[in-house]
Amino acid sequence: MHAVLDRMRLRQPPFRVLTVAGTNGKGSTVAMAEAILRAAGYRVGTYTSPHLIKYNERVRVNGADATDEALCAAFERIEVARGEIPLTYFEFGTLAALDQFSRSNIDAAVLEVGLGGRLDAVNAVDADAAIVTSIGIDHVQWLGDTREAIGREKAGVFRKDRPAVCADPNPPASIAEVAQTVGARFYQRDRDFFMERTDSGWTFRSSNGVRAGLPHPSLRGDYQLDNAAGVLMALEAVSGKLPVSQQQVREGLVSAMAAGRFQVLPGLPLRVLDVAHNPDAVRRLAVTLKQQPVAGRTLAVFGMLRDKDIAGAAHAMRDIVDAWYVTALDSTERGATAEEVAQALAVAGIDKPVTKFTDVRAAYAAARAVATPADRIVVFGSFYMVGDILSLPSQAL
Repeated sequence: MHAVLDRMRLRQPPFRVLTVAGTNGKGSTVAMAEAILRAAGYRVGTYTSPHLIKYNERVRVNGADATDEALCAAFERIEVARGEIPLTYFEFGTLAALDQFSRSNIDAAVLEVGLGGRLDAVNAVDADAAIVTSIGIDHVQWLGDTREAIGREKAGVFRKDRPAVCADPNPPASIAEVAQTVGARFYQRDRDFFMERTDSGWTFRSSNGVRAGLPHPSLRGDYQLDNAAGVLMALEAVSGKLPVSQQQVREGLVSAMAAGRFQVLPGLPLRVLDVAHNPDAVRRLAVTLKQQPVAGRTLAVFGMLRDKDIAGAAHAMRDIVDAWYVTALDSTERGATAEEVAQALAVAGIDKPVTKFTDVRAAYAAARAVATPADRIVVFGSFYMVGDILSLPSQAL
């Protein structure tokens, strides 16, 4: 990555960089940072992954997805620059995003780490500030099977003398250890900055002062306040370079959008789409569902990748779901079969009705066919699940 960045003169981009790592909450954190910075009048580029429907979603400039033509032109420039240097799919994509941003006269880029942090392609660029959102157990084949090991990988995005924010209220010790070793300016939730819920919204506090009367982010779920607090700390830490006002913070919080994060489709029955794909994320989803009960049943349309903790994720929803519509993920070979998902439900001790399907849309259609206006359908388990549903024609949603 460094070699190709040097050849493309992108190693030190001409814009500010905010890097976001973590197990869960990255996409929401990127969305809020982007929205607040845009509300402040900055021209902002965002790089996220994976996409839900089209690859272009991964690269945005001022809220607009990159065009096919712009991405293809970037890939051609990368192909020339790399010479004999081999690049992965994700490395090509990261370079294309940086190429687009450098040609778009942006003020700031918000970059989402793809996997881990220390060795991720996004980490080839030195961030002006870095956020670690949360640490959970996921991608154990690459990152380790303990929160300490995973935290060490995520904190690899920290840099000497630059702000490093940890928004996890209960982080592994490795996060602070890496920050100290690197020499980063470390800000830890509930030590250096604080989030307090109030009757009318919430309050953010740090050594720099208080932001009171803040609105709840437009993104649903109480846990979004954890993500929002991390964003505000990072923006405060770079306020000398990217100042934002209280009103701009408020505008950004209420305008932030992130598809597939407790996304509620219009109409009845209530339909919730969530990309939660590990036990920690599903537990957060479950808490939000419990806080918003329905009069009828909750029907789950559920599928996951084979290398995920399927039983752990299902167990988190055991007390909420009345019937399960489990499915293979037909859009990827990594998906577990419906039979494998059903077996994981049995391991999780789930004794509610389970119906198996070979594709996501069939499972969703079956749930819709039996749901009454008082019921709720929850689609979760994978980005692939949510993407398959969002790409349906509007009349089939």
